[in-house]
Amino acid sequence: MEHTDPASPFALNVRDVGRRPGSMSEVRRTVEPPPDFRTDVLAVRPEDPMDLDLRLESVHEGILVTGTVTATATGACVRCLDEVDLPVDSSFQELYVWPDRAAHHREVATQQDDDEELRIEDDMVDLDPVLRDAVLAALPFQPVCREDCPGLCSQCGFRLEDDPDHQHDVIDPRWAALEALQPLATEGEDDEEKRT
Repeated sequence: MEHTDPASPFALNVRDVGRRPGSMSEVRRTVEPPPDFRTDVLAVRPEDPMDLDLRLESVHEGILVTGTVTATATGACVRCLDEVDLPVDSSFQELYVWPDRAAHHREVATQQDDDEELRIEDDMVDLDPVLRDAVLAALPFQPVCREDCPGLCSQCGFRLEDDPDHQHDVIDPRWAALEALQPLATEGEDDEEKRT
């Protein structure tokens, strides 16, 4: 497991909460997300800070962190490619265990996945994995600017919002060769009319 970087905006000092079960602290914080705080299609940009409202409660095993995070995710509409800003309002609750309790858990629970356990390191907790789960998992895979967005023309890429009646005469490719003969047929008809 990686150690918590105290300089990280997601690092939180829990020393004030202490180890006495029942002691509690509330924290409000605005943090700047790192550049990689994103999915394949949406990102919470560093210039769009996230607001955290947290409650830290000491329990026997460690610190229970309950909170909400509000943010704005930015990306492109999958239909028309216009920029979209999606508000995110997620809640979460995670237990961070004391190092000695983590060791005890490993002794008594053979199924405990060491990588999934969140630990308190040097009186610090790292909110990064929790916030990624709470925020990024809540983002849609195919964001749209609005539910009835008509998108782009599949033939030429024209923005259908600008002209809802936009269309192309699509010719069946099996008849395309005959389409090329049409001017010749028209000329033949004109010549026939001139002779009569």
